[in-house]
Amino acid sequence: MKARVAASVALALAVAFGTAGCGFMAPQATTKHYDASDGVGGTVGQIDVRNAMIITDASDGTVGNLVVTLVNNDTKSHRVAIQAKDQSSATVYETVEPGEVKELGAHPTSSTGNVFFTNFDTKPGALFPVYFQYGNATGVDLQVPVLDGGLYKSLVPRTSASTEQ
Repeated sequence: MKARVAASVALALAVAFGTAGCGFMAPQATTKHYDASDGVGGTVGQIDVRNAMIITDASDGTVGNLVVTLVNNDTKSHRVAIQAKDQSSATVYETVEPGEVKELGAHPTSSTGNVFFTNFDTKPGALFPVYFQYGNATGVDLQVPVLDGGLYKSLVPRTSASTEQ
């Protein structure tokens, strides 16, 4: 009788460890970083660059609206430089306060909080290089996807929009 109980317990333990054992060997997908949206991300020192994408009008396409979220993980503010690598445009500077989550490009008709690339001729579906940097931190080059207004109609810049801030 004791042998049967011992065998049952051993079998139950073997089944439990056998079915749970794949968790020890298989990599966990939740520990791997990925960009969960159409945009791309990166890190510059204590600043996280999240969900960067450029929205343009597919028919006209002379202005690109950089839509991006900057997250300051530091205890001091940072002045982030944003520059289009393929364009001879001026560098745009955005100050991000400590702990701030700053969204740029969400309101393309507003006079503040936007980064517009003028003389923009990159077509939707392509990648456009944008450089982010602050202070002495090593900057990051991101290949930012260019999208049309299909899914992002409210983010399409008007061609008469003002140039960079």
